[in-house]
Amino acid sequence: MRTSIVGLIVLTLALPLAAQKKEEDRVENAGKVISEILNIPDDIPQSVLDKADCVVVLPSVLKFAIGIGGSYGRGVMTCRTGKSYHGPWGAPSMMALEGGSFGLQLGGQATDFVLLLMSQRSADSILASKVKLGGDISAAAGPVGRNASAETDVTLRAEILSYSRSRGLFAGISLAGSTLRPDNDANKALYGKKLDAKEIVLNGVVAPPPSAKQLLAELTKHSPKNLSK
Repeated sequence: MRTSIVGLIVLTLALPLAAQKKEEDRVENAGKVISEILNIPDDIPQSVLDKADCVVVLPSVLKFAIGIGGSYGRGVMTCRTGKSYHGPWGAPSMMALEGGSFGLQLGGQATDFVLLLMSQRSADSILASKVKLGGDISAAAGPVGRNASAETDVTLRAEILSYSRSRGLFAGISLAGSTLRPDNDANKALYGKKLDAKEIVLNGVVAPPPSAKQLLAELTKHSPKNLSK
């Protein structure tokens, strides 16, 4: 009987630690992805990155076969702090991406996605609930190349610009039809207590975890200030 109780206690303690480690690994992978992408020759245009309020990084999104196809990914969202998103990059919130038609473009490969949130409305909406890209929030494939301009019709109209990296190729990709939402169960696992995305990003109730060091350092290095009006 005593052995059973001890085993139950060990299991009770081990499960939250395993869940936390899983989310820490996701945050660390997001840092590696953004580091690699921001250090390739033709990456996200500087003028675009400098006007982004938030960045969502979804490492290794996988295609699955249900009906005509779909995709499923988990990752992180970090925003510039403050009510107007003009402060330093802050603690990440865990996010979930679920979608349909764009899965057919992935060719069965694990694909890294980076989404730039270009408006306060898009950031506020995603922090509050699930949104449909291209429906609730306007979205478009992001321009590529450091000399590309943020003043094109596409980038001026879109509230979210999206990019993909698969098989070493980096390009803008449309994620219209997919949904993006806060993953508050993952936030609880990462931070060890129940927190929603708004509390983490807007209210600054927790400090960034050590696993976010590379993610925040790279974004701070490449885009320390929000240059949007």
